[in-house]
Amino acid sequence: MARKSDFKLRLRIADEAAKIIVEEDVADYQLAKQKACRRLGLAASTSLPRNTEIEQAVIERQRLFAPVQHTKVLENLRQLALSVMRFLETFNPHLVGSVLKGTANHYSVIQLHLFNDDQKSVAIFLLDKQVSYQSIERRQSKESPNGVPGFSFDWQGVPVEVLVFPLDGLRTAPRSPIDGKAIRRASIQQVSDL
Repeated sequence: MARKSDFKLRLRIADEAAKIIVEEDVADYQLAKQKACRRLGLAASTSLPRNTEIEQAVIERQRLFAPVQHTKVLENLRQLALSVMRFLETFNPHLVGSVLKGTANHYSVIQLHLFNDDQKSVAIFLLDKQVSYQSIERRQSKESPNGVPGFSFDWQGVPVEVLVFPLDGLRTAPRSPIDGKAIRRASIQQVSDL
């Protein structure tokens, strides 16, 4: 009986976390779980749902509560991603993240992986094209202390984050924080086919 009640509790937390992610511009699953527990009046020691359960709850929430709006937002974000990918074509851009997976919402950031052995050439390219950017660095796994360098900028009013991997980085994708598997990447042609 305890297992069934644990399962139901994890589903409640997952559903509340999904609501927070979809409606409140929270992209961090761990933070969403913590907020969900506080809202539900649960202890921090409560058995939390896995990230895959949260992601499934996000998909279900979008499907149930705003399927038409979600489809329009996703199509728009994918079109914008395609246009920025074509702009950055020199660097072999690949789409990753929620826009590729289909879990994006109107708060989502377009995330791209670029491939070049010299990140400065990406910065120079952006400067030459008069794109105002900020330098960023993102850790791709808990095991790796070093972050991947990149840039953030707006593209037609939508935030974009590009991480610059070495040329041979295309062979090995970082692990997803959601399921621990290699992050799915899509080329210009693959995004166009979506």
